[in-house]
Amino acid sequence: MSDPLTEVVRLLQPRAVFANLISGKGNWAVRYARYGRPGFCIVLEGGALLAVDGHAPIAIAAGDFVLLPTTPAFTMSSFVPAPPVFIDPDLVPGGQGELRHGDQDGPPDMRSLGGAFVFDGADSGLLVSLLPAVVHVRGSQRLVQLVQMVGEEYAERKPGSEFMLSRLVEMLLVEALRSGTAVTAPPGLLRGLGDERLAVALKQMHAHIDRSWTVAQLAKEAALSRSAFFDRFTRAVGIAPMEYLLAWRMEIAKDLLRRDELSVAEIAERVGYGSASAFSIAFSRQVGRSPSRYARAQPETSDNR
Repeated sequence: MSDPLTEVVRLLQPRAVFANLISGKGNWAVRYARYGRPGFCIVLEGGALLAVDGHAPIAIAAGDFVLLPTTPAFTMSSFVPAPPVFIDPDLVPGGQGELRHGDQDGPPDMRSLGGAFVFDGADSGLLVSLLPAVVHVRGSQRLVQLVQMVGEEYAERKPGSEFMLSRLVEMLLVEALRSGTAVTAPPGLLRGLGDERLAVALKQMHAHIDRSWTVAQLAKEAALSRSAFFDRFTRAVGIAPMEYLLAWRMEIAKDLLRRDELSVAEIAERVGYGSASAFSIAFSRQVGRSPSRYARAQPETSDNR
């Protein structure tokens, strides 16, 4: 059966657009302006205090992974902070060596890898819809191993490191998504997958996107009455079942159009429409432009993995 979480990550096609090693010693603080795109921090050694605007400060330690889907302004500091150094993330290039804050001599009290994701596929709004504003994952042995591998790969820069880092970033993102529980996740796919009844229906929708589903059929998959399923799905996922199915079909269709490997009629059949015209009408209403206009607007260098 299809795994919706895997499909989402594949559709996003995440990679690290830039990353820098950041370290601190003594009393220090650094203040980052709002970035607006997905950012992350992997703590390699020691610990620090992270204060994201609008959220209570959190202590981060070696092995921790923090994901900020929209990266608001934040401050990172020692546990006894100093006056902050202000940084505009839009002006910080990646791969510029280690950025040291506080005392410049001696081994650091904290080392981390901080950077930002770029998505070669779907819009990052898909990620934002799945996660809380601050994702802090700790205490996971699998995560610790991934963090260590990212740190080693980034430091050693062996042949093939760009490919390795992109795959590791994908795995880190999956672990972050997995960390979202039915309690902490906002309404969306993650909360739906946290409900064992709804998860069955969601997996069936993803596995058979071309099927002419009805609410009654999906309710039967979830072993719920039609009305109970509709209400439970809408509360957990944030939209009605047929709205969710339409939105996911359009995400798949956009991905296929970006790849430029199938005709509009073939894509229509792939995502469950009986004709190219019916698909084109639905796509235009949902996306705001026709399938052919959407395909023409894609960069020629688009990743066709």
